Amino acid sequence: MNRGLLSLASMLLVAAALEGCVLLFGGAAVGGAVVATDRRSVGMQLEDDRIEARVHRALDDRIPKNAMAIDVASYNRKVLLAGQVRTQQMRADAEAAALGAENVGQVVNELTVAEPASLSDRAADTVLAGKVKTALLEASGLPTGVVKTNVNASVVYLMGKVSASEGEAAAKAASRVGGVNKVVKLFEVSSDQEIESLKKHPTPPATE
Repeated sequence: MNRGLLSLASMLLVAAALEGCVLLFGGAAVGGAVVATDRRSVGMQLEDDRIEARVHRALDDRIPKNAMAIDVASYNRKVLLAGQVRTQQMRADAEAAALGAENVGQVVNELTVAEPASLSDRAADTVLAGKVKTALLEASGLPTGVVKTNVNASVVYLMGKVSASEGEAAAKAASRVGGVNKVVKLFEVSSDQEIESLKKHPTPPATE
């Protein structure tokens, strides 16, 4: 196996580990599970997961899989589309498909018209996303679990319910990570008083 293939294989193994693991920080589960420190309700966290699945299905119904490489993220029913599609019409179709999915409130269309990202490019984005998440965990003035991240084509998208100062802290920390080309803030900015209230009444634990 040549060095290029070995490098790609290593990146994919790291990407799989980052995608598949569930990390615990102060009782918060990070990596696809309910997060106790998330400022959404448990019900909204679960609904956002369902919205992402619905949008993925809607995209598959509208656009050939080999003509797109699209990441979908939902926060409080605001849906981010990031990635590449081959034509301008596909970009419009993707937005329409997302808007038509059940319970979607808003769509932020960050798709570019370009050849879909390669497997190695997407693996590199996943590795970079892990570095960004680590930087956010270490950022001063930013509570754990309040920011949702997505990385596509080395662009970092940040979502969450934050104060103005928390949003700036998150953006600054992400921008300092090597390999990040741009940081896009898609926050719901709340007053300091609202944030303090949320801290006093955190998201309740999930129940079966």
